Amino acid sequence: MTPETIPEHLLTNADESEIAQLLARCFATDFGGRSFFQTRHTCRHVLRHDQRIIAHLALQLRAVRLGEALVTIAGIADVATDPDHRGRGHATRLLQAALAAARRSPARHVLLFGTAKLYAAAGFRLVENPLTYLDMTGARTGQLHRDRPVEHLQCLDLGPETWDGTGPLDLLGGLF
Repeated sequence: MTPETIPEHLLTNADESEIAQLLARCFATDFGGRSFFQTRHTCRHVLRHDQRIIAHLALQLRAVRLGEALVTIAGIADVATDPDHRGRGHATRLLQAALAAARRSPARHVLLFGTAKLYAAAGFRLVENPLTYLDMTGARTGQLHRDRPVEHLQCLDLGPETWDGTGPLDLLGGLF
């Protein structure tokens, strides 16, 4: 199975619906029937079996503020594999495709929130940046969280520049 990359603006209604259904099967979090958690992404990486989407990973290119520096990052989100298709390396293939896309982009680092072993195997490391972000759960603008400690924030450097894992990180919007 070869990962397929779909730019966000080319998502079909059928793919959007399939991704939303997959996320609903895989997460206890309420996505509100959408194919994304809080904000739309740059592109989606999917795997299909019998023409159906069985695995999904979203990639979001965005600017964030790390200390005083404005830094372009790629955020990985909404990683999901249909429960009937787990344990076959699908998420690893999608992660590899997303990292290849991130390396071709202006991003200098890749960030994600997660604990799966495949992230450490790909070179991600836990960082402890105090985080500022806007809560947009439920498709509503919520509370602004400032300098909040977070768990499971991981980073992968794409070049020689090393991420400052302790400086304040402002996502300049919601989570990805």
